[in-house]
This record gives sequence, C-alpha cells and structure tokens, in this order.
Amino acid sequence: MQQQRRSGVFLHLTSLPGSHGIGDLGSGARAFLDFLDRADQSLWQFCPVGPTSAAYGHSPYGSSSAFAGNPLLVDLTDLADRGYLDESDLDGPMDADPGSVNYEAVAPFKRERLRRAHGTFATEAADEGRADFEAFRERESAWLDDYALYAALKGAHGDAAWTDWPADLAGRDADALAAARENHAEAVEYHAFVQWVFDEQWRELRAAAADRGVDLVGDLPIYVALDSADVWADQDTFRLDEDGDPNAVAGVPPNPGDEGQRWGNPVYDWDRLRETDYAWWRRRLSRLLDLVDLARIDHFKAFDEYWAIPADADDPAAGEWQSGPGADFFETMRDALGGLPFVVEDLGFLDESMVALRDRFEFPGMRVPHYADWCAETDRYKPESYPRQSVGYTSTHDTDTAVGWYESLSAEQRDCLHYALATDGERVAWDLIEAVWDSDAALALTTVPDLLELGSEARFNVPGTAEGNWRWRVTADQLDPDVADELAGITAATLR
Repeated sequence: MQQQRRSGVFLHLTSLPGSHGIGDLGSGARAFLDFLDRADQSLWQFCPVGPTSAAYGHSPYGSSSAFAGNPLLVDLTDLADRGYLDESDLDGPMDADPGSVNYEAVAPFKRERLRRAHGTFATEAADEGRADFEAFRERESAWLDDYALYAALKGAHGDAAWTDWPADLAGRDADALAAARENHAEAVEYHAFVQWVFDEQWRELRAAAADRGVDLVGDLPIYVALDSADVWADQDTFRLDEDGDPNAVAGVPPNPGDEGQRWGNPVYDWDRLRETDYAWWRRRLSRLLDLVDLARIDHFKAFDEYWAIPADADDPAAGEWQSGPGADFFETMRDALGGLPFVVEDLGFLDESMVALRDRFEFPGMRVPHYADWCAETDRYKPESYPRQSVGYTSTHDTDTAVGWYESLSAEQRDCLHYALATDGERVAWDLIEAVWDSDAALALTTVPDLLELGSEARFNVPGTAEGNWRWRVTADQLDPDVADELAGITAATLR
C-alpha cells in the first residue's frame, strides 16, 4: 500500500468529550475533528467500535459482534433532536466523570434511554423514518438479523452465553429460531433500531471527517469472542465440537521472560473457510470498510501461522503453531474488495515467513519507540530506522504513554535516548512526536495523552489486566488550539 507521507492521532471514541459520561458520535466527535483539522492531521485512528460488555471489562477487543456498533456510542442528543427523547431524558447520568468512563453508571443510563427512544419511534415515527429503518434492515440483513436475534435471546436468558441456551436455540434449529423471532419480535426490533441509529450517526461522522480531509482508521481484531453473535450464527466458521465449545483456542506461546498468553477465543476452521472463498471474512471486511477508510490488522502473525492451544489446557505452552491461510486469503480479499487498505500489527514473533507475507502485499508494519534499545547503534524501533513501508507511533493503546514510559526507563537508556534525540527530556513526548514525524515512515501517529504530555494516569489499557482499562477521557478544554498549532507546525516542517 504505497502511501504519501501522512500523520494523525489515535483517540478511541469512548475517550471523546461529551455530556453523558462517555464519548459518543455527537458534538465531542465533531470537536475532535475540528482539533485534527486545525492540527493539519489527516488520520484519526481508534479501537474496534463493536458492542462491549462488563463481562469483558468493556474491552473493544471482547465484543459480541464483529459487525454491529456499540450502543454506548450512540449520541442521545441526536435522538432528542429527532423527537425520540425529551430534553429531560438528557440529564445525567449520576456519577459521570468528564475525565473517565464510569461504565457502571453510564451503561444502564444509556441503555434505558435507548429503549425509551425505540418506544417513541415504534409508536410515533413518521413514515419516512420507518421506511429508512426498514431499508437499513433489508440492506444489512446478512449480519443484522442474527445479531438482533442473538442480543434479544441473550437478554431473555439472563445474559447467559449462547452455549448455555436450550439446545435447539444454541444449535440453531430452524423451527426454534422462527419461534424465537416471533416471540421476541419487539426486542429484535429494538436491537435493530439501535444499530440503525448507530449506522446513520456513523455515516454523518464519516462525512464530517471527509469534509475536513480526515480518513478514519479502524481496527480489525483477528479473533472474535466465543460468546458472540458471530460464533453463534456461523458455527462452521470456527473449530467447535458438537456442543458449540471450541476444541482449540487462540493465544501466543511463551517468549523469553514471559509464560505466553491463553486468550480463549475460538480459532478458525481455515480449511472450511477456504472452501467458501472465505465468505464470512468477505462479509466482515466489507462491513468494516463500509465504515472506515483503512484499518489496522491486529495480530497479523496469525494469518501466516497461529498458536492453537487445546481447549482443555490452561498452559499456553501446550499449544502449537498451525498454518494460517496465508497469501491465498489476501489475494481472495483483494479480488473481492478491490484493494487492501490495511496496516498490520507485526510486533512480536517477527519471523521470516510473516515478514514475507507482510511485504508481499506491501502492508506497512508498526514501529513503536518504546521497544527500542536506545543504546544500540541501530535498532528497528528507533525512529531513524523506520522504513517507508511502516507506521511510526509515539505510543499505542496497549503501551504506556510516552511520558509514563520515559519515567520507567533505566538511567542508561534514558541517557542514550537524550543523546539520540538531542534532548534533555523536559518535553520527551513532543521530542518523540518530532522524531516519529521526521522519520521515513509513510504514516506517523501519536495519541492525545502524548500531545498533552500526560503520564501513566492517562494510559488506556494494560494488557493482561482486567480492571481499570478503557476508561480515560479527554475533556473539551484539553483539545487546546495551542496544542493543535504546535502539531501543525511539526507536520509542516516534516512534509506530512
């Protein structure tokens, strides 16, 4: 993917400013687009935008759907403007914090308002609104029908995983599904309504971004959660036993200094997928690229080969490398999609076969200065070493902030960084921004916490931990014009 020199900022949508305790698709998103416009940035990157749940700590990487949007991101003010909510419905939630997401307060507040909005729509919507809703349901039926029924059934079964539902529903008996659609028709319509509203608001946001010359950079987690509409609706796509339980799960093997990771997601039945020309993946990527302009592929290594752990084994070391779909997958996707607008997460397990697959399709890989040995004469993660076919980051959603990372460095590494960047470290976040922007990498990205020179208190996620993640938010006042102007100056000086 040959790119002109471009730059942008990472900020997940939940981290946007807003009046309802969580970032959404409303005025806070427009304010951030205005900030990017002033800063002369052309990329906005974020995490996956699918539905999240308390069961997975509201991680965007533990979604119940690879196709649906997160109801918590719906802008309630827009629903009031449409007449589906009263102005008084916009008050709250209690215990909201402009600097972080209190999911325990926000989630029930927003879901209750969404149900009120649907109730008003169901009884009072004009013919035009109903026609638009039905057109959306028909257009997106390939994923929406199953997602809405899954969400309705999950609610009807006390939020139990689909593998614990009655056997006829878990096994998707046709008569049982038909009866469920009839018995839960109102709940199915509610979940479809929320997706319609999300979709309309998203398309308005994407148009607003395009007006400012900003491309949206989405995220593609390779795996999906076992308890998801995706696995329930397309069980043949995954390696499951007759009860719907995985016979192998995803993870990574031990590396020097760690014990590996057992993620627990079901792995794909790539042989069966190949027989269908990867039909499920074609639908998934078509939906993703209908929402964003380009996307980061998470854990790219698994398309080359993936670590499969027996489902009954707790130790990641019990797994083995198995062949992924390789070049055949991307050639099929390129033919189906008309192009491959992807960058790839190639951190860790950087071996010859994975590099060959990445380079065959000219996917830019990731370079993050946090992983550099600053005392080495050359290091692939020092900005001076970044090749054109790469994406340089100052930090990511999974690392500490630039300031937090710098403060954790050894004295030796810190001295070497000072020498390499010709700095005293007083403004290390901006030193890294300038170094990454000045590198040869085609794409350069920073984060809002790095722009604001914030420490570990603004870290978005700590991998391998379950508490306190995905909560940090920027306030409207922190989207400072002076910060935008400084970034614009560096962008102009580095010809991005």
